[in-house]
Order: sequence, then C-alpha cells, then structure tokens
Amino acid sequence: MKEDSRIERLVKAARLYYEEDMSQNEIAKQFGVSRPMVSKLLKQAKDMGIVRIRIQPPGTDQGSGELTIEKLRKKYGLWGAAAAADGGNDQLTNAAVADGAIRYLEGLRQNRIGIGWGHIIGDLVSRIETCGREVKIGTHVCPLIGNGGVGLKNYHSNELVRVIAEHSQAEPEFLYSPASVLSEQELNLTMGLENYRTVYQSWEHLDAALVNIGNFPSVPDFASEARYGDLLVKQKAVGRILNYFVDGNGTIIHSDTDYAIQIPLELLRRVRHVVGICSANTKPKALNGVLRSGYVNHLIAPEHVIESVLEL
Repeated sequence: MKEDSRIERLVKAARLYYEEDMSQNEIAKQFGVSRPMVSKLLKQAKDMGIVRIRIQPPGTDQGSGELTIEKLRKKYGLWGAAAAADGGNDQLTNAAVADGAIRYLEGLRQNRIGIGWGHIIGDLVSRIETCGREVKIGTHVCPLIGNGGVGLKNYHSNELVRVIAEHSQAEPEFLYSPASVLSEQELNLTMGLENYRTVYQSWEHLDAALVNIGNFPSVPDFASEARYGDLLVKQKAVGRILNYFVDGNGTIIHSDTDYAIQIPLELLRRVRHVVGICSANTKPKALNGVLRSGYVNHLIAPEHVIESVLEL
C-alpha cells in the first residue's frame, strides 16, 4: 500500500506539472515539500515511465497515440494504458503487445502478482523465457485460475507461473486443480484442499493481477455449454475475462452449474492493479464489455483494437 501511495503521488505531481502547467514552486506549496523535492518526484516519474517526453518537430504527426490513450483512460476510468504498434500480422502485433506488457508490469513495481492464462499471456511468457535478461515483475507469483484440460501450453497456468518465476527470481505458488470440475461436490472438495486454501490466501493479498481479455464464443471453449447451458447466448455474452463471461454492459453472467476454479470476483475487485491484456484478434465489443465491468483498471492492447473500441 505504501508503494501504491508513492506512485499516486508521482502521477499527481506529473499531472499538475505537465497537464495543468503548474510551476514546481506551486506544486511544492501544495504538497508541503521543497521545490528540489518536486524536481526529484518529476525525475522519478520519468524513470518509471509515468512521464514520457517526446520531441515533436513542427509539421509532423501530433502524438495521436498519446491522445488515443488519454481518450481511452477517460472513457473507462482506467488508471493507465499502453498501446502496442500494429505489426505486419497478428503474430508480430502480439509480440509487441507482450513486450509492452512486460515493461508495463515492471513499471508497476508490485510484489505479489497473479497471472491469468490464454494465448496472449502465453506469448508474454514466451517472450520472458527468451528475452535473455531477468525480468522484475514481482517477488511472488501465483496462478489466478486452475489448469486447462487442453494440450496448449498457454492454458497450463502452473507452467506459465513456473517460467515467470524462473526468469524473475520471484517465488512461485502453484494451484493443483483443473480450471473447472463437473459438480458442486467436486468444487467443494477442491476448495477444501490445503493447496487451494493456500492459493486463496495469496489471492487475498495480491498487489497486481494480469488477466486476459477474450472474445465470445471463445477458443478453446472450456465446456461453456456444460457450465452455462444456453445462458451465454440468451444473455448475449460478448467477451471473457479469465474464465468469466460478460455481456455488452459489463455484467458478469452467472450460472448455477458453473464450477470453475479461479479467483473469486470479490477478491479480484480488491486487487489494487488489474492489468487487462488483449491480442490482435480481440473484438471491440469484447473489450468494451470487459472494461465496462469495472474489474480492469490498466490495459495493454494493440492500437487498432483501442481505436476500434473508442468508436463504439
């Protein structure tokens, strides 16, 4: 919490200086500190990537990317966002998103990190594995959801956590359960296991969470028909966050037969920094629905996805 307060102070100082044109002396009086201290705060904001200075020669493009991010932040009440430049194809675009997400998570400087799953998070983990340096995204890392029962590494949450821990020196924690079970009895048995209770306690104390934002229908499907019947179609699901589905208004769709094993929504709501991440094929209506849910307060996404959601 102390680190969060420090970041909020840096953001406030930067906004007063760069957006509201207050002098360092005026900011010093408002903060009750010396002018050299304000100068130090502004330098720290630059070092952490909160402030990015861009030299703009006359007659060139006037920073449309920054304006787009600011519009997105204001529309959805986000704390922060980053747009990745679109590549020549989805693979290159997703690589840019993954690299941007690594830098963003490092800039947050949080300790206890929860990791979701999905194609784009798998790409991020692959980039961490091959970047040739130690990433600094936390001291503890745990999964936010059980392991997917498909033969795709991107949905093996424990493997994603293992790789991140190996390349960041963070202490890993694993969840030894599937992403969903078949009955309420199985769910209760799983939730009664010591391993689940240990991970649950980690969820209660997370500083940050990285969650995927996906489309509906989703691929893989993860037994959505067994979990929801025809509810997702009837209630017009548009997207997914972790393994929760949302409609166009951002309302989470609930089912009495959904026995998914993932961080409960009430705990996700309490996480200070929830960073959503989108791939190149994320549909604007899916992103809009998830952002309107209020569970995500940071976003990393391709430029074209952000531009499309702003047009809705």
